[in-house]
Amino acid sequence: MADITRRLGWRHLRSAPTAHIRHHRGGKLVHDGAGLSFWYRSLSAALSEVPVNDRELEMAFHARTSDFQDVTVQATVTYRISDPAAAAGRLDFSVDPDTGQWRGAPLEQLATLLTETAQQHALDVLARTALSAALVDGVNAVRERITAGLGREPRLPATGIELVAVRVVAIRPEAEVERALRTPAREEIQQEADRATYERRAVAVERERAIAENELASQIELARREEQLVEQRGTNARREAEENAAADEVRATAEAARTVRLAEAEASSARTVGEAKAAAQTAWLRAHAEVDAATLTALNAGHLADNLPRIDSLTISPDVLTSLLERLGHGAPAAGARAGR
Repeated sequence: MADITRRLGWRHLRSAPTAHIRHHRGGKLVHDGAGLSFWYRSLSAALSEVPVNDRELEMAFHARTSDFQDVTVQATVTYRISDPAAAAGRLDFSVDPDTGQWRGAPLEQLATLLTETAQQHALDVLARTALSAALVDGVNAVRERITAGLGREPRLPATGIELVAVRVVAIRPEAEVERALRTPAREEIQQEADRATYERRAVAVERERAIAENELASQIELARREEQLVEQRGTNARREAEENAAADEVRATAEAARTVRLAEAEASSARTVGEAKAAAQTAWLRAHAEVDAATLTALNAGHLADNLPRIDSLTISPDVLTSLLERLGHGAPAAGARAGR
């Protein structure tokens, strides 16, 4: 939009570099170009402003495929006005000389022209394409068809319009159809996920089985080794018992032999001692038999004195001494008689 200022009944216009200004006065072209700046009188000036920059036109329309399915086409057409004079001659790009506003809606007319033309070519190609093919290859086909159709449209060059690019963003079916189309893929994905889950579970079960088999084999091997250990312990116990029995037998034999030897030695010693005692007794008897009674009495008194406890003082009355002597006197002949027998 041009920038217009007022000064004492005059108007000053200053346009942007992307706006082509055409100024007519009295039916004659006075100014023609982009980015102009000039003074004029509003009562005698006829101004047109034609944008010459690239413009994006977004469009969305419905179409029907060969299998009678509704789809929505989203596309963008990039265009520019390459011939401002032709465009100003075909469309109303005139602006108010006082405000700089367009008197009409030329860009909307261009948008309607491009949209309807592009829609016509898109509908034509989709009407011959099934839904599945349209969803797979429809974007390229529709883009190529719109580009070719707009390039062959004679009204566009006559209006001074140059096609820059065509982009088809998406071709989408109705929501219910789209969900129905997604179902097989989702089911396949779910089946793949289930298969992966089953395989993972199978691998886990196989690993658990292998672990259980290893544990069982380990337990069997441990039981076998425990059995060998028990057998070895039994063998060792029997061997130890046999060796202890043999040692006890040897020890008992040696003890018996020692006891026999000790008994024999004691018996021999006892015989020797008995014989010695008997010989001594015989000699003693023989010796006593050959002595008289007085001597025996003296010996007996000596033996008695040896066997009596220690007496520090002894008082013997004449009666006791007389009785003792009498007893000794009476006992001497009897002892001599026994010794003689």
